[in-house]
Amino acid sequence: MTIHREGYRTIAISTLIFGLINAASFSFLSADFHWISLIIFFVTLFLLLFIISFFRLPARVHTIGEKNILCPADGKVVVIEEITDVEYFKDKRIQVSVFMSPANVHVNRNPMDGIVTYNQYHKGKYLVAWHPKSSTENERWSVAVKNNYGEILYKQIAGALAKRICNYTKVGQEVKQADEYGFIKFGSRVDVLLPVGTKINVQLNEVVKGGVTVLASWD
Repeated sequence: MTIHREGYRTIAISTLIFGLINAASFSFLSADFHWISLIIFFVTLFLLLFIISFFRLPARVHTIGEKNILCPADGKVVVIEEITDVEYFKDKRIQVSVFMSPANVHVNRNPMDGIVTYNQYHKGKYLVAWHPKSSTENERWSVAVKNNYGEILYKQIAGALAKRICNYTKVGQEVKQADEYGFIKFGSRVDVLLPVGTKINVQLNEVVKGGVTVLASWD
């Protein structure tokens, strides 16, 4: 397991704060209130380890297949429904949404090979990620990719805690299935919009892994 590059600065700052807090605690409290210093140490150590864990990048064998549409993120499937897409396709689509808790791996991966046909960042609110309106009202970054089988759109959606969406794609770029295309810091959700009739391979409340779980399949 390695640490994602998006975490280097955050982890460095967190480590510095951890050191300063505990240096002050043991200098001024340990003589008379040793137990308080120990509590501060273990609480701040837990928080530091949690932050490091958040940016982990585990080694995985990805489920590569030209007819596979992979889950773009780790998490739990919270929505499978038919919706009308008002942003890009302007027609009915099947939306599959994966909720990412702060404990999940937060790197986002391309569901399939193809060419980026649309890339748009939207400012917005920070509703909780499972809110029905988060797909259209929250801060989000939408990417559409097309190949010989069809075209899909996937959205990185900020949540109540997520304050930064990173996206590495641009229109005209050729992307490879399971390669990184972005990162969302501190919990959120990813929506995938598929053509109506696409075979869905996941179920509601199923726990999925980005780049590993096959979300759907082309006929």
